[in-house]
Amino acid sequence: MRQKQAMEHTSLVVLHLLSVADMYGYEMIAALEKRCDSTFTMKEGTLYPILRGLENSGAVTAYRQVSPAGRERKYYHLTERGRKQLAEETRQWRAYEGAINAVLSMG
Repeated sequence: MRQKQAMEHTSLVVLHLLSVADMYGYEMIAALEKRCDSTFTMKEGTLYPILRGLENSGAVTAYRQVSPAGRERKYYHLTERGRKQLAEETRQWRAYEGAINAVLSMG
């Protein structure tokens, strides 16, 4: 059963997306939905506050660039601080995932 719900580890997901390539907001939303076959969705009202927080903490920087269609977009770039944060959040996620799997395998 698929559930579209708010994700608990949204900054981890955003940081990972930006570790692949610089992206603008809607591009991140579309990439997330595509990668997880729409199991998770992220609304703009969730994404942009996360991006602002990551930008304020120095984990990401932003720059503006004109698209081939002529529209200016704000792109986000993962910094070295962001890469360290991604590594730590990934470590925490793996520990959490392992604990859940250990409980689920009890039998």
